[in-house]
Amino acid sequence: MSTTTDITTALPIETEWELGRLPLRWARALDTADAAVLEGLLTDDVVVDMTPATSKIGLEFPVLQGRETVIPTMIGAVGPLDTMHAVSNTTARGLGDGYLVESYALAQHHLPGQGPDVTATRHALMGNTWTFLVRPTPSGLRVARFTMDCLWMEGDPTVLLAAIG
Repeated sequence: MSTTTDITTALPIETEWELGRLPLRWARALDTADAAVLEGLLTDDVVVDMTPATSKIGLEFPVLQGRETVIPTMIGAVGPLDTMHAVSNTTARGLGDGYLVESYALAQHHLPGQGPDVTATRHALMGNTWTFLVRPTPSGLRVARFTMDCLWMEGDPTVLLAAIG
């Protein structure tokens, strides 16, 4: 993992480290269906926008607003699937009122219970970019906005709908 900053807004090493871990924690929460981890990452008024990715692969997924909507929707959609998210190339920089964190995410999705089955070939493998707008709160750094875009896709995108269909 590499973390970079704008030279004019150099970040303290502790902040860089915390921001660099954020996408890893997001990925782990999705892979383990851990709502508590997501809760600790998000602001109350968080916005999750995956439409740049889903529109490219022919799916409709609404923009989610508010932690009380985001957590059950994300855990309900991804949690039941057999998934693995691998995060790399993370960068972070300061903004006027917070931080911008960007990462690449390789996301493998299989139908529930089929991930380890070598005869099951239906899957959705995505190469995504993740963008987090992060702001400081009294409880620490929290994600105020998450945006996902898809750079490439292999497989069957409807696998992503299996848990919510």
